Amino acid sequence: MKKTVIVTGGGRGIGAATSRLLGKEGYAVCVNYRSDKISAEAVVADIQAEGGTAFACQGDVSDENEVMALFDAAEQVLGPVTHLVNNAGILFEQTLLAEMSLARFNQVLLTNVTSCFLCCREFVQRISQAGAIVNVSSAAARTGAPFEYVDYAASKGAMDSLTKGLSLEVASKGIRVNTVRPGFIHTDMHADGGEPGRVARLSPQIPMQRGGEPEEVAEAIVWLLSEKASYVTGSSVDLAGGK
Repeated sequence: MKKTVIVTGGGRGIGAATSRLLGKEGYAVCVNYRSDKISAEAVVADIQAEGGTAFACQGDVSDENEVMALFDAAEQVLGPVTHLVNNAGILFEQTLLAEMSLARFNQVLLTNVTSCFLCCREFVQRISQAGAIVNVSSAAARTGAPFEYVDYAASKGAMDSLTKGLSLEVASKGIRVNTVRPGFIHTDMHADGGEPGRVARLSPQIPMQRGGEPEEVAEAIVWLLSEKASYVTGSSVDLAGGK
């Protein structure tokens, strides 16, 4: 069976590592990006250099019409989409909840949760065979990220609930839906939050005494998408070094 996957936010960090690994595992990969075309095309080039199949596709996955266009493009270029990784997300500067603007809170929910909903819905409506979805949540869904990113944590908690509910709705159709919850991972997202060295600062608090790498998260995502995880659905895998 040909395996075709869309990875949202696939141009950097966990999304990029996942796209590359999926390419090596024989998936045809649609690397979605919103604005960073150069990074997405670099990931595609890496996949193709290894003999894989991939293309970059621009699209704001918080927009319903652009999600439909993304799936149309993936189908036209690669064939029917059989797997999905909802990785797209944003993070704003560390702020107390009492000081957050409504605009910020709504933007985080739109980008992180609405995008996941739209892509999941489109996937389920279109797929005509067994398939799998992995949603990239966060350990923040468990901790609440106080004093820093309560809005982000809330969005990831919503993704966890969406994952559980959808997994039960589609289990009988052969569609599996799972979540990974990364902890402190070395990605550019911490710079978006105003502290590029956040992982190094917090590493002493992590039982394993170090931050994680995007490739370590990618391994879990690829496993959950694969037939090796054929009896796993509605589950969350924590990748947080014991934190």
